[in-house]
Amino acid sequence: IMAIAIRKPDEIAKLKRAGEIVGKTLQYLQNTIKPGMTLLEIDALGEAYVREHGAEPSFKGLYGFTGSVCTSLNEVCIHGVPTDTVIKEGDILGLDIGTKLEGYYGDAAITMAVGEISAEDEALIECSKGALYHAIDSIKPGMRFKDLTKVLEDYIVSAGFVPLRDYCGHGIGTKPHDEPNIPNYLEGKTNQGPKIKNGMVFCLEPMVCQKSGTPVLLDDKWSVVSEDNLRSAHYEHQIAVVDGKAIILTEA
Repeated sequence: IMAIAIRKPDEIAKLKRAGEIVGKTLQYLQNTIKPGMTLLEIDALGEAYVREHGAEPSFKGLYGFTGSVCTSLNEVCIHGVPTDTVIKEGDILGLDIGTKLEGYYGDAAITMAVGEISAEDEALIECSKGALYHAIDSIKPGMRFKDLTKVLEDYIVSAGFVPLRDYCGHGIGTKPHDEPNIPNYLEGKTNQGPKIKNGMVFCLEPMVCQKSGTPVLLDDKWSVVSEDNLRSAHYEHQIAVVDGKAIILTEA
């Protein structure tokens, strides 16, 4: 039986402290990143900022990942490895950051424009961001996680895009990934599976592709692209359910 932790207010406060550092780091990077920087430079800036604020970058070494920031460029949807690739005007860049503070984890992601980007890329990013906030607004205790999955999928599909398959949002707390898994596409019916309750903490992360949601793992064994090899977008927040509604823990 899947056991989803119910967090006490003091635990949620600790998760919020970890989460706020994620939000601040993402904001700092978004304001700092310019064409001409390398993914490794961006990763180093992110790691330094997290450590300056008293947290550890939780992705570094997690399952063998080499960076502190997942830097997912253009076609890469998630888990992009920082390399010496130089970013340029018109690129879109996913930044996914995890923190650990006093044994509690924070996790969030954005996809940002590098300089001026195309209207098509704007729409792609807007779909991922819009799906995330729309889903957060829909959360109520008593609804099932599968209902939340359907809200995410319906938003993505109605905007003309498709969710990436095989990867999903997740519970988070004293581990970086915990029960439940929260896909962005529905399998089975909505009237199955666990219900959302006050005190639950989890990450929602709509991963949005253009034509195909079938994932392809690149040779680095980390970076995930769509089989359509078109650009993709990813947004993520960590939320807690408190007094009947979702509170975002990863805002700056």
